[in-house]
Amino acid sequence: MHIKTLFEQHKPLFSFEFFPPKTEESEVALFHTIRELEPLEADAVSVTYGAGGSTKDRTHRLVTRLQRETSLTVISHLTCVGATRDETHAILESYAEAGIENIMALRGDPPGGVGDRGFEPVPNGFTFAAELVAYIKKHFPQFGVGVAGFPEGHPLAPNRLREMEHLKEKVEAGADYICTQLFFDNHDFYDFVERARHAGITVPIVAGIMPIASRKGMMKMADLAAGSRFPAKLLKAIDRVEDDADVQNVGIHWATSQVLDLLDNGVDGVHFYTLNKSGATRRIYEALGVRNSNAARSRENGYATGQAVHA
Repeated sequence: MHIKTLFEQHKPLFSFEFFPPKTEESEVALFHTIRELEPLEADAVSVTYGAGGSTKDRTHRLVTRLQRETSLTVISHLTCVGATRDETHAILESYAEAGIENIMALRGDPPGGVGDRGFEPVPNGFTFAAELVAYIKKHFPQFGVGVAGFPEGHPLAPNRLREMEHLKEKVEAGADYICTQLFFDNHDFYDFVERARHAGITVPIVAGIMPIASRKGMMKMADLAAGSRFPAKLLKAIDRVEDDADVQNVGIHWATSQVLDLLDNGVDGVHFYTLNKSGATRRIYEALGVRNSNAARSRENGYATGQAVHA
């Protein structure tokens, strides 16, 4: 289903994100995770690229398999890294032939990750996400296109004013919606949305949520996000517990509180970074007191008053 249709039919929209498995064993494990998450009835699932386009082929295989073997609406990530315009065109053609309708268009990370300033486009490639969006909309207008937003600020942006200008360029190039990088303080997200609306950006903005699962995972998260802000209250709560099982409990509680608050404030959508595991996302739904995304959407479930009830 086209992402614009999804937003018209589902408010808020719920989506899950996966990354391509590196081995046959991890591919089996991922599809087990997907089966476990299917009862939550996500409106869409997205599949990422690795830094430097390192998982391009695996992303393609996973996306087409999900399209072929499941009833999920699939959104494939596509980046400017390591691909010419002709190569990108061929990928888009193959997705169109496979029946995929939605693309997440990103500049992408160099091999060193998001903080690596050494990005160089390949000859006859794309330099910025806005260029990629415009190309898709010109040559494949049937695709729905999403772009990334950064509530805490993009680590490579010269300043927050320029950052919003770049976001608006992506939307004016044809982006249908924005999905944000993870954040842990909803005030950062609300301010981001308000600044976007002030800049004239009217497309839906989906909030990216990733629960903390361990101290090691939190440090990796900080490195990958290159600028994530961990509120003092969250850090204090983690410091009060000893083992990773309790850290995960804190992370799930924090993420659940974020989602409840987002729902109460009319968020356009919630995107869960699953890390290819089902446990944390399923526990968040349980803590919300709902059995699936449709139940979470329903205002009759008590969100109008900030109270989650079982559905």
